Amino acid sequence: MTTPALSAEQEALFRLIEDTREHVFVTGRAGTGKSTLLQHLAWNTSKQIAICAPTGVAALNVEGQTIHSLFRLPIGLIAGSPIDQTDPTRRILNAIDTLVIDEISMVNADLMDAIDRSLRQARGRRAEPFGGVQIVMFGDPYQLAPVPPRGDEMRYVRDHYRSFWFFDARVWVGERAADGILDIGSHGAALHVRELVDIHRQSDPAFKAMLNAVRYGRVTADIAQILNDTGARTPPDPADGEHPIITLATRNDIVNQINRRHLTELVGREQTAMADISGDFGRGDAAYPADVELKLKVGAQVMFLRNDTQGFGGEPPRWVNGTIGTVTRIAGESVRVEVEGEEFDVEPAVWERFRYAYDPGSKSLSRDIVAEFTQFPLRLAWAVTIHKSQGKTYERAVIDLGPGAFAPGQTYVALSRLTSLDGLYLSRPLRPSDIRVDPDVARWMAEARSRSAAERG
Repeated sequence: MTTPALSAEQEALFRLIEDTREHVFVTGRAGTGKSTLLQHLAWNTSKQIAICAPTGVAALNVEGQTIHSLFRLPIGLIAGSPIDQTDPTRRILNAIDTLVIDEISMVNADLMDAIDRSLRQARGRRAEPFGGVQIVMFGDPYQLAPVPPRGDEMRYVRDHYRSFWFFDARVWVGERAADGILDIGSHGAALHVRELVDIHRQSDPAFKAMLNAVRYGRVTADIAQILNDTGARTPPDPADGEHPIITLATRNDIVNQINRRHLTELVGREQTAMADISGDFGRGDAAYPADVELKLKVGAQVMFLRNDTQGFGGEPPRWVNGTIGTVTRIAGESVRVEVEGEEFDVEPAVWERFRYAYDPGSKSLSRDIVAEFTQFPLRLAWAVTIHKSQGKTYERAVIDLGPGAFAPGQTYVALSRLTSLDGLYLSRPLRPSDIRVDPDVARWMAEARSRSAAERG
């Protein structure tokens, strides 16, 4: 597989990961190419790597395995519970040189420590962080947060951690001192935080500066006025021949209501494409990369869920993950979709769920396919949740924050999907309460930047 060429800063970061055993956290603003670097690492490293992610869909996106299935960890707070390991699991964990974790911001501190304990235990190197395995993490804590604990789990976390974020795990900050105060850095593993800064999604410096202000919670009255004045426009009317603009909303019920309404308004017969699921793929919509029942009509606005995998003599891809198009024909094994004036026949795609295994013959890790999910790589796209818009790029979008952004980083994620300010439409003006930054993220990232600057002299 050919991966995109790396920028100078991406190449330098790849060399740090490849040429050292240092633990590295790769972060950066939306559109800086974190996914590109991860893909390059996966295909070009000479190390024995295992790639994992906190959720099933995130693991599919990086062709890896979920953290819980790779380590055979129980769901929920693990705390000080014994970690049971089978011989196959120990063999896999012993073969890993580098563990790559994507969407690390969704990994809580307790799970981070369980990964550390599991590797020390399996490899018989209990005094060494992660049992000697190099940890490389990708993600942006300004965008995604771990699911907050409740009840007794919350009380446990408050007693044992400064916060529930991965960066406050004991493996990074050290054990608590006798007085209960966190002894930051004196006993924890060294973590190199590297922030990609070159943004590839947007080109306008002014818009980049506005997104930066939203990201860090430093939105001035002038910036808010520019965003609100620009967004206070009526979206183009489809009756005038314009494609409807995708709406990014905070909640699933709003998204489903918008998509159902638009699909019902279309004339013609509704057709349903059923996914073909084989093997151990997990259960529930959250485990699947596309709709199990994809309902379509001619005229439906859809979004592609995968990059075009067909190469045509070096030609650019016909579509990428997040491309918006319109269904023009539905014919059994293919759906014809019009994208920017061109029509393409789209066939079902296969998502493969992998599981790592140890090959004693070659003494190396192998990736075995344990399940497949086959469906058209399309989703109705008059609306999509802000959460599911992660990693996507849109030229135009209506941002509907409803009663208000309910999670830190939500407004930043929505705005940063756009390639330019010209594509912004707001269902209502932004409010100060919509600009939310988690104080623990702000605190830790400030500390990390200081340490990084000191390291580089």
